[in-house]
Amino acid sequence: MDATTIVLPSAPADPGRPPLPVLAAVVPVVAGVVLWLVTGSLIALCFAGLGPLMLGASFADGHRARRRARRRAASEADEAWMRAEAELERLHAAEHADLWHRRPDAAACLRQPPLRGSEGIARGTAVVIGRGELPSGVRVSGGDDDRSRAFRERAARIRDAPVTVPLGGGICIRAPEPVAAAVVRALLMQLCLRFTPAQLAVHGDRLEEWGLGALPHAAGRRGAFRLGVGTQDGADAAVWVCPPDADPPDGITTVLDATEPLRAWLRTPDGVREVAVEGVSREQALLAIAECAAPRFAARGEEEQGLPARVGFAELGAHAAARGKGAAASLAVAIGRGVRDEAVVDLVEDGPHAVVTGMTGTGKSELLTTWVAALAAAHGPDEIAFVLIDFKGGTAFEPLRALPHVTAVVTDLDAGGAQRGVRSLTAELRRREAVLAQAGARDIRDCPGLGRLVIVVDEFAALLSEHADLGAVFTDIAARGRALGMHLVLGTQRAAGVIRDALAANCPLRISLRVADPADSRLVIGSAAAAEIPGGPESRGLAFVRRPRDAEAEAVRVALTVADDLRVAARRWEGVPVPPSPWLPPLPDRVPLADAADAGGTPVLGLADDPELQRQTWVPAGAGWAIVGGPGSGKTAAIRLLAVQHPDAVLVPADPEGAWDAVAELSTGRHGLVLCDDLDVLLAGYPSEYAQLFLSRWETIARSEGGAVVTLSRASGPLTRVIDLLPHRALLRLPSRVEHLAAGGEPGAFDRDRPAGRALIGAHEVQLCWVDEPDPRTAAPGGRHAPAIAARNPVAPLTPRWQPRAAVSGVLTPAVAPALAALRVAHPGHLVTGLDDAAPESRHGAAANPEHGVATSGAAPADRPRILVADPEQWRTHWAQLQLVRATGEFAVAAECAPELRQLGIRDLPPFARLHAGRAWRVRQGRPPERVLLS
Repeated sequence: MDATTIVLPSAPADPGRPPLPVLAAVVPVVAGVVLWLVTGSLIALCFAGLGPLMLGASFADGHRARRRARRRAASEADEAWMRAEAELERLHAAEHADLWHRRPDAAACLRQPPLRGSEGIARGTAVVIGRGELPSGVRVSGGDDDRSRAFRERAARIRDAPVTVPLGGGICIRAPEPVAAAVVRALLMQLCLRFTPAQLAVHGDRLEEWGLGALPHAAGRRGAFRLGVGTQDGADAAVWVCPPDADPPDGITTVLDATEPLRAWLRTPDGVREVAVEGVSREQALLAIAECAAPRFAARGEEEQGLPARVGFAELGAHAAARGKGAAASLAVAIGRGVRDEAVVDLVEDGPHAVVTGMTGTGKSELLTTWVAALAAAHGPDEIAFVLIDFKGGTAFEPLRALPHVTAVVTDLDAGGAQRGVRSLTAELRRREAVLAQAGARDIRDCPGLGRLVIVVDEFAALLSEHADLGAVFTDIAARGRALGMHLVLGTQRAAGVIRDALAANCPLRISLRVADPADSRLVIGSAAAAEIPGGPESRGLAFVRRPRDAEAEAVRVALTVADDLRVAARRWEGVPVPPSPWLPPLPDRVPLADAADAGGTPVLGLADDPELQRQTWVPAGAGWAIVGGPGSGKTAAIRLLAVQHPDAVLVPADPEGAWDAVAELSTGRHGLVLCDDLDVLLAGYPSEYAQLFLSRWETIARSEGGAVVTLSRASGPLTRVIDLLPHRALLRLPSRVEHLAAGGEPGAFDRDRPAGRALIGAHEVQLCWVDEPDPRTAAPGGRHAPAIAARNPVAPLTPRWQPRAAVSGVLTPAVAPALAALRVAHPGHLVTGLDDAAPESRHGAAANPEHGVATSGAAPADRPRILVADPEQWRTHWAQLQLVRATGEFAVAAECAPELRQLGIRDLPPFARLHAGRAWRVRQGRPPERVLLS
C-alpha cells in the first residue's frame, strides 16, 4: 500500500458464550441411576450427582474464558489505534514540514534561507498569506465505526499549514493601519527573501514609511518581475492596503480582512476561510534587512572583497607617465582602490575609449569627476584638455570648471549649445587630421604641438534621445580618435540599446557600477557581478573594472573627490599656458553693430555660427528677407538695424492708414528697400476687401527691383504668398513648435528659450546685430524709429482736416446731431444745417447764383457757403438735392457709411479709414476719394 496510507484496526468482536455440556452432564446422571437400579447401592446415586456439578463447572469456566478473550481483543485494538495515531502524527508532521519548506513565510525564510534557483517569479507564484487548515495527503483505510470516522476526518486536514494564493491575482489587505503595515512587511520580506533583486523588483510610495526602503529589491532592476505596493502602474502584480470598509480595487482576486494578526478572513474566488496572518514590525524589518536580507544578495560583497569603506582622492598615488612636450604618451591614473592595490586605468593603453554604466545613485558622476581630476592632476593643460557633456541636470561637472584643462561644459539646459558643442567635435576631427598631415605624422605621439582631448559624457542615453543624429558623430570619433588623440568616456545608466556595436567595438575599457539588469552587467564586464551589488548607500562607489588584459572584472572602491582636491590640481598648473579651446565660443546674446567693422562696410544682418567649420561669419543684409518671430524676439530691432544701414530705405508706418497710403504709393513706382515691421498685424487690421488689395500690392513690392524686408509673428495664412516671393527667411523665437514648423523650421531646431535676436537662417544660428533705440524725446510723432528714418515715409503721417471748397457741401454720416455740433465749431464761416432744415428753393434748386452755381434762399446771404448734414436715409429721400450737390459741390462721407459711396458713383476702393475716429472721404466729381478728418 501507499506509504501515506494508514490501515485502521477493526472493532474487536465480543466473544460468544461457550455451549453448555448438557449431554456430558446427563450421561453421569443416567449411569448413576442405572447402577443404583442394578446394585441398589446409594453410592451409585452419588455418582449421578456428578452431572449437574460438571454442568455448573463448565458454565463457570466458559464465562472466565470469555472475559479473558474480551480483554485480549481490547488490548490488541488499543495497540493498533496507538500505532495509527502515531503514524498519523508522523505523516502530518512530515507533510507540515514539507509544506513550510516549499512554501516558507518570512519567519521560515529567516530561520532557513530558501534556495534561489534560476526559475524566477511569475504571476502564478504562490505567496503565503497566512496559516490555516489544508487538505492532507494522508489516506486512511479500514474501520467503519465512529472512532474510525473521527480518525479519518482528522487525517484528511492538516492544521497550521501555509495558506497560499497566486501573486498575479493581486492581494488587498483591509485592516487598520498598524495591522496592515505589519502584514505588508511580512509579505514583502517573504518574497524578497525567496527571490533575488534580479528576479523581483518592488516599488511603491510608502516603502520608506514601512521601513522597506533599504531592500535591494527596491532599486527596480530592469527585466525583473515588478511588484507594486499601493500601485498597479507598470506592475506585474500588486499589493494594496485599504481601510476595513473600503472596496478592493478592480482586478484584485485576494482580499484579506484582518482585525488582528492571529485572526483574519481570507476571501478568494474559491471561498472564504479563516487564517492567522503573519506580521512584522518596522524594527524587525530593519533588523532583518540589515543582518540577513541585503548581505545574502551581495555575491561579491565588500567583506568578501576586502574593499575599504571609503577612499579619498588624496590617498591615491601618482601613476602618470613622465611629462613630455605635447601629448602625453600615457594617461594611466588611479581612480580608486581594489582588493590588493590601487585601481589604475589608462585611456591610451586600455582604451582609447571607455564605457561607464551605473544606475542613478550609484556614484557614476563621482567616478567621472575623480577620473577627470586624476588626469588633470597628472597632466598639464598643454597635454590634455577636457570637454564635459552633462545631460543629467547640468550640475554634475560644475566643480570641474575650476580646472584650466576644461575647455567647455555642455549641459542639457542649453539644447542649442549642446547641439553646437557636439557638432564642433566633427570640426575638431578635421582640424587634427590637417595638423597631423601638415606635420607628416601618422599618430599624435609624433606631433609634439598637439595635445589630447578627452570628451566625457554623463548620461549618454539622454544625449542621444534628444539629439539622435549625434550618434554618428560619436561613432566617427570612436573610429578615428586613437590616432588623433581624441578619447571618449561615455557614462550611461544601461548599455543595452544605447552603445551600438560600432561604438562598443572601440570602447574596450569598461567600468560598471550597480545595474538593474544582469544582461547589462554581462554586456559591459562579461559577468552578472554588477547586477548583484546590493542597494543602499554602502554600495555607492562600488564598481567593477575590466580592461582588455583582464580575464575577469576587478572590484574597485572609487575614490571620492572634494573641492580642495580640485583646487590643488588647478594650482599645480598655474603659469602653464592654456591652449585655445578646440572650438569657438558660442554666439553672444548681443552683437553691437559696431563689432561688424571688419565686414568691409557692407551692411550686415548678424553674426552666423558655423561650428562644423569652426568659424563665425557675418551675414550680409540685403533685400528679400522675411523675418518671423514671436513677441519680444527682436523683430523690431532687426528693422531698426536695416534702416540704419540703408539710408535710402523706406519704412512703412505702423499706423494702418499710413501703411495703406505708403503701400499704395510704393506699389506704383520705383523705390529703394522697403522695410515693414509686423506685416501680419497690419494685414489683420484691415477688412477683408482692404486686406486682399493690401496683400496684392505687397506682392508687387516684393517682386520689385528695390525689394523688401518684412517681419511677421507667424508665417501662415494669406501672407505665405508674399513670404514665398522673398528669397531669404530668418526664424526668431516662436511661441510654439507648431508655429516654428509652419514657418519652415526643423523640429529639432525649435527652442522656446532662444534669446532675443537669435535667428535660425538655414542650418545656422545667427545673432542679429543690435542698434540702440532712439531717444524718445527726438522720435518722430507716431513712429518707433529715429526721426531720420521716419522722415523717409512717402506720405504724411497725419490725415488732413476736411476743408470744404464748394458753395454747398454735403456730409453723409449716421450721427447727424454730433456732426452738426462739431462742424459748426470747426467751420464758423459756413452755414451748417440739417437737410430737412434747408430752404425750399435750396432743396429744389429754384434759383442759381451765377458765382457759386447753386441755389440760394432768401434767408442766407448769397456769399455764405452751406454744409448740409444728413444720414443715408435722409439723402435718399432728398434725391434731387443729393444729385445737385454731387454735380456742383462735394461730399464728405463718414467712414462708417462706406457702402453709400456706390450711390455717389464711386466703384474703386477708397483709402482705408479707421472707424469711429472722425474719418471721412472727400468725394468730388471726377476725382478719386480722399481720406480726411471730418471733426
